[in-house]
Amino acid sequence: MLVTLENIDKLAWEKMDNLLPAIIQDGATGSVLMQGFMNKEALRATLTNKKATFFSRSKQRLWVKGETSDNFLMVNQVLTDCDYDSLLINATPKGPTCHLGFRSCFPEESLTQQNFLSQLEQVIASRKTSSAEESYTAALMAKGLNKVAQKVGEEGVEVALAAVSETKEDLLGECADLFFHTLVLLQHKDIALNEVMAVLQERHNKQ
Repeated sequence: MLVTLENIDKLAWEKMDNLLPAIIQDGATGSVLMQGFMNKEALRATLTNKKATFFSRSKQRLWVKGETSDNFLMVNQVLTDCDYDSLLINATPKGPTCHLGFRSCFPEESLTQQNFLSQLEQVIASRKTSSAEESYTAALMAKGLNKVAQKVGEEGVEVALAAVSETKEDLLGECADLFFHTLVLLQHKDIALNEVMAVLQERHNKQ
């Protein structure tokens, strides 16, 4: 269920002394960033201010993630499970989530093949301001939109050629090149990968 200010009271607060576990998920990659606890007041603040707010069991007060570091978790969506006794919060992190400086409080978590594409998108975005002498991505972007678009076209042709006349390994390599350069093109145009995914989802839902 999508959690809103109007249906907070439907959650199973009584099961855990008016506290629900809240799992924070990176909105871009789907990776788990942290886990905390929320009472009704914390959840109301989260939904109202769009910043993940928790109840500290040690300090016995509300605390906003990032209140001292400015590494806020900007909330996109709050869901509850089928038993209404836990929360899944989709958020965009503004800096490291872990107090040790890691992006996630679970730093050993491996990126899946699916969410690696979103992680790669973030890496490419960070290279926009890199030196062209130090980064292939930055050097390509510095050549302008036409050159980036040309590179995507070249990679598309190479994928087609590899599919009909080369080995599986060659095809995989060319597909990887095409995916990478398509992400570079999207970043050059300031288009997020999730915008493309939204189009695919819309088409799928129409079937």
